[in-house]
Amino acid sequence: MMVARWSIDAKFGYKQNAVDLMQRWAREIAPQAGFTADRMRLITGSIGALEATIQSEVLVKDLAELNQAWDKLGAIAAHKQWGKDLEPFVVSGTNRWEIYRVIE
Repeated sequence: MMVARWSIDAKFGYKQNAVDLMQRWAREIAPQAGFTADRMRLITGSIGALEATIQSEVLVKDLAELNQAWDKLGAIAAHKQWGKDLEPFVVSGTNRWEIYRVIE
């Protein structure tokens, strides 16, 4: 198993706007790519982490499953529009993916 973590930093004063859009994405768009609620969570910085950081974590079987989901996302028009809606609330250049292996 692997954890795929997508991270962004919200602009000062716009964290709640970004969180609201991330929650909308998790409800409406993520399932279309195969990211189900039981394998996803949203987290945000609190202590010892940047408070502006918002992360979406999804549990995937392997990189092939993740790549398949990314391919699906690329074809979803609502995902493209969501990215445009999110952009004004995010610090440019802070978005990134990190992939972790789960030790069992």
